[in-house]
Amino acid sequence: MLGVVGIVISLLLLMYLAYRGITVLILAPVLALLAASFSGDIPLLAGYTEVFMEAFAGYAKAFFPLFLLGAIFGKIMDDSGAAKSIALFITGKLGSDKGILAVVLSCAILTYGGVSLFVVAFAVFPIAAALFREADIPKRLIPASIALGAFTFTMTALPGSPQIQNAIPMPYFGTTAFAAPILGLIGGAMMFSLGMVWLGFRARKAVAKGEGYGDHKEEDVKALDKASLPGIIPAALPIVIVIILNFLLIKFVFDDMEAAYLADYGTTLSRVKGLWSIIVSLSVSIVVSVILYWKYFEDVKGSLNKGAIGSLLAIANTASEVGYGNVIKALAAFAMVKAAILAIPGTPLLSIAASTSILAGITGSASGGMSIALAALGDVYMQKAAAVGINPEAFHRIAAMACGGMDTLPHNGAVITLLGICGLTHRDSYADIGVVTVLIPLVATGVAIVFALFGVL
Repeated sequence: MLGVVGIVISLLLLMYLAYRGITVLILAPVLALLAASFSGDIPLLAGYTEVFMEAFAGYAKAFFPLFLLGAIFGKIMDDSGAAKSIALFITGKLGSDKGILAVVLSCAILTYGGVSLFVVAFAVFPIAAALFREADIPKRLIPASIALGAFTFTMTALPGSPQIQNAIPMPYFGTTAFAAPILGLIGGAMMFSLGMVWLGFRARKAVAKGEGYGDHKEEDVKALDKASLPGIIPAALPIVIVIILNFLLIKFVFDDMEAAYLADYGTTLSRVKGLWSIIVSLSVSIVVSVILYWKYFEDVKGSLNKGAIGSLLAIANTASEVGYGNVIKALAAFAMVKAAILAIPGTPLLSIAASTSILAGITGSASGGMSIALAALGDVYMQKAAAVGINPEAFHRIAAMACGGMDTLPHNGAVITLLGICGLTHRDSYADIGVVTVLIPLVATGVAIVFALFGVL
């Protein structure tokens, strides 16, 4: 029992201290060893070097290419102005009277095309501020509008998304980014439609009370020179390439490959083809982007280098959380926690959704929470899938959608960054962010579980 107390204390400290701004690079190993000290069944130094770092290295080996290529692609789309060009095109077509929809769709298209969430927030905010100011929509709704488009359905639900949250389940379940497409479309449609209904309701309520954009004299939103940006076709082409090439590689190339040699590396084609397709798709899109946007860069080499360097902290943070989870998993006390999770009544789909969402909430990270849950229980869920006849694709999609629920509690790094970009506070905007990124995704995940029980994929 003392070991379970240690695990609970460790998790609570992880959540609290992460919220206070201490990096997970420090917190994860220290708090993992704190939990181990309560349990007393793992030597602390061995727990660090042979369990924590082993898991850290394994995660980095599996997913570093996606973090690296995604960060480079996002930096290229940002520095070239292509991301802004897409956002301006969409907002221009829809008009300022549909400012919320324009912002949500701009963010959704960029993130579904592989641009990182942080790049999207930086790229879209100036356009959102201009739109909301012109339509006299309260500025406090901008963060929720960006979050709905970037942090929800395109990140976790829509089939084919190259975001890391949709890639993490692939090696555990032998699936691809297009796993359970109908479930994903159902969940994605719910997140988008309910989110738009909520934001529309909030905007109308504000207008009825006479609240407008607000007085934000400190705001420094510079006008964009459209002539200095790529046209919409070259701006959108790399995103189209990521989506289409990813699909073609999975369906028509890797499925027909002779890959018996992978047994020599201790893996199978089904475990790696999803990762391979995203790696190739992003690589091709990066090359195409550099060629198309060459004249728009101030420093191509600088953009590539900054993107690559920027990926290091992201992968290290998530790998640290995976290392933390594996130390917890190795403790004898975890058997009690595991039993409690697996004893959740009903379908194991509910169990995986609950464990993933809770851990994402504790860590303040969708990818981190899901990585911990799958590292600890992924093999168990695969066994359950075979035992009860549930397609592994359903586990992939439910886990991905569930990680995008409680991850955006107030201590989440992306939420804090987004509010900083917008120049707003939690008091100003978090209530709406919470509805569209926590409450609604949890409801959508629940509905997707019901459909999955009827065999919908």
